[in-house]
Amino acid sequence: MIPIRDDAPHYTTPYVNYFIIALNTLVFLFELVLGPHSLNAFLFSFGLVPANLTAALRTGAYAAALLPVLTSMFIHAGWLHIIFNMWWLWIFGDNVEDWLGHFPYLLFYLLSGLGASLMHILFNLGSPVPSVGASGAIAGVVGAYFLLFPSARVLTFVFVFFTWLPAWLILGYWFVLQFLSGAATSLTARQGSRGGIAVWAHVGGFLTGVVMIKLFPRRAPRYRFRAWQ
Repeated sequence: MIPIRDDAPHYTTPYVNYFIIALNTLVFLFELVLGPHSLNAFLFSFGLVPANLTAALRTGAYAAALLPVLTSMFIHAGWLHIIFNMWWLWIFGDNVEDWLGHFPYLLFYLLSGLGASLMHILFNLGSPVPSVGASGAIAGVVGAYFLLFPSARVLTFVFVFFTWLPAWLILGYWFVLQFLSGAATSLTARQGSRGGIAVWAHVGGFLTGVVMIKLFPRRAPRYRFRAWQ
């Protein structure tokens, strides 16, 4: 199921959401101009490599350990990767930013990415494969949307047709799919498989968003009034 758009209104301009999308896009365009060797070095330097992070923590190099947790959120591995991530953020991020306010939304987004990274590390200790992408942080936004706007309708492409479905169904199905995929990934990882989609990051980000949206205060409501002639 691919979401196309939602019908939940928002009453403020989502400047932070636009900024995050623009920043991710600019970083990806920078990646495109790098040669293969430079790109590989870039991914290993700024992507989240669990083995490097745990090694840095053991030696006390905390800055070197924590920097990739932040930078990895703004790096993508290909066109489909960034298009799908930014599309989901475009659909669901504006309403969450409207509910939280601009700066709290930015903090919420980054903390969701942190929660996603911690979950990924927990299930991939010692992995030498860099993890990149905004999907963990976006999963936190999705988790918040799941609680705040469960009855919102989402225009969804299902197999060969379009239909309106409730947000709780779309996002709940997505989370269950990520959890089951994560369980399957953990089983194959024991046999030496460490690559692929970081589904545990999606699970961690979603759960972080669900918890944090209960802790963050809601911004003062704003309403849009029609000017009567």
